[in-house]
Amino acid sequence: MAAAHAAPGSPPKRFLVQPVMMRVVVGLMPCLFGAVLFFGLRALWVTAVVLAAGVLTEAAFTLRQGKPVTSAVLVTGLIYALSLPPTVPLWIAVVGIIFGVVFGKMAFGGFGYNIYNPAMVGRCFVYITFPLALTAGWISPFQSLLQGFVSWLPPVDAVTTATPLRLIHAGQTVPLKPLVWGNISGSMGETSAVLIALGGAYILYKKAAQWRLAASCLLGAFVTASVLFMLKIPGVPDPLTFMAAGSLLFGAFFVVTEPISGPKTKPAQWIYGLAIGALTIVLRRWSNFPEGIMFSVLFMNTFVPLLDRGVQEYQKRVSAKGSAS
Repeated sequence: MAAAHAAPGSPPKRFLVQPVMMRVVVGLMPCLFGAVLFFGLRALWVTAVVLAAGVLTEAAFTLRQGKPVTSAVLVTGLIYALSLPPTVPLWIAVVGIIFGVVFGKMAFGGFGYNIYNPAMVGRCFVYITFPLALTAGWISPFQSLLQGFVSWLPPVDAVTTATPLRLIHAGQTVPLKPLVWGNISGSMGETSAVLIALGGAYILYKKAAQWRLAASCLLGAFVTASVLFMLKIPGVPDPLTFMAAGSLLFGAFFVVTEPISGPKTKPAQWIYGLAIGALTIVLRRWSNFPEGIMFSVLFMNTFVPLLDRGVQEYQKRVSAKGSAS
């Protein structure tokens, strides 16, 4: 990881712009657009407050050490904010990003040293600590085009507790079309497959994310969902519907591809992504939680050093055998 140091005699940098991270920020803009489009201007307010809290939290650690705040914290804040329900209490959103930055990043030494994805650390903390606020009070999105850009939130009478994955979990049918376009209840930036794919394609094209990680995650999820669907397991819809619902697409493009907490060797990247995708589907079907991507990512983060080392040791043995023959 490149460290930023000010030139002798010049004031220390307070903010380090990382081109790769800024490309991911740009890639997340379609999801932020969708959050406002479907759920109103409050989504923009929550995101702005989360970003400010994340930057200030990191600054409390880095500036005392004469180091700058990195633009990676903007990515963490955006991913975390867009994974929250539109009605999340503002103070809970702030608590989560502070926890994620402190215990998911700074506790390990800051940028470049974190073992776990900081956004998912924060999301997991508030999900477990404040389950009612994070799982109840979902709202139906605006159905009128651009109404979200002139309204704070959809009407109060639109409150519902039925997200697509909850409906699927209950054995009900969810149409694919609203999952594709995004006009359905869910987390702020995770409802529109089209907007997620647009942002994901951008970061892959700009090489701001490793395509093997996203592809392997989606492949693992698709194969697992297909097998369960063919076995006629109750509560498992067709694979496309199961994959378009919830946080899987958003996670595959923007969470699984996080470069610090993910594996570095190519074979390990395939194993890592396949495992996350498969585990996400399994958790969706058999756990008490309707979504599994967050837990799957954090679980597999734990094994990243082992995966990379295992691949490297295997490659050394193969190379040694080749040299000996």
